Amino acid sequence: MPDFSTFASKLTLSFNTLDLLVEALTHRSYLNEHREYAGSHNERLEFLGDAVLELAVTDFLYKKFPAKPEGELTSYRAALVNTVSLAESSQALGVNEYLLLSKGEAKDTGRAREVILADAFEAIIGAIYLDQGYAAAEAFIAKSLYGKIDSVIEKRSYQDAKSRFQEAAQEKRGTTPSYETLSEVGPDHAKVFTVGVFIGDKEISRGEGQSKQEAEQSAAQTGLDKMRW
Repeated sequence: MPDFSTFASKLTLSFNTLDLLVEALTHRSYLNEHREYAGSHNERLEFLGDAVLELAVTDFLYKKFPAKPEGELTSYRAALVNTVSLAESSQALGVNEYLLLSKGEAKDTGRAREVILADAFEAIIGAIYLDQGYAAAEAFIAKSLYGKIDSVIEKRSYQDAKSRFQEAAQEKRGTTPSYETLSEVGPDHAKVFTVGVFIGDKEISRGEGQSKQEAEQSAAQTGLDKMRW
């Protein structure tokens, strides 16, 4: 069992009820594999933390950009709180080392691990909120996320990858990219789609996802990285 007190110290937090932090780091799969475990999984804390996170980030953006319209603020918020962003922040905090997972889930990488890390990040926010109130939770969010906003705007990551790839392809190649589903594998409830993005007849990149839309976004982002657009 990890030393959760050490992790709390790394977060520069002192929990009144350390079990809340433990719960925030406990994935449902761990309970399924350890029937003797008396604790709870983190889904309720994630639910709470998601709401606290949305309020905090919305308030931050509203005050930071007084002249920006609602649509742009919504896009900025989505870029700050999406799975990739939260997983990056979670990873930077060292959450991976303290997660309680089943042996199977512990082997997951890529998108599956990103989702687990992002969920844990929101659950930690929920735990802080319950233990110490909104101000402490907001301070944690500020330290972990607000500094990303300048990069979000500079890289236009508030705009979805497909839109950015299309703009770049039209500007640099004078053509609109197309997407083709290359494969579908797995049962209906857990399909994985592989999609290729093409400029003319040339395949630029591929992406995977649990829906065609998600795979297209992944392919477009990979294409942007590959083409350095």
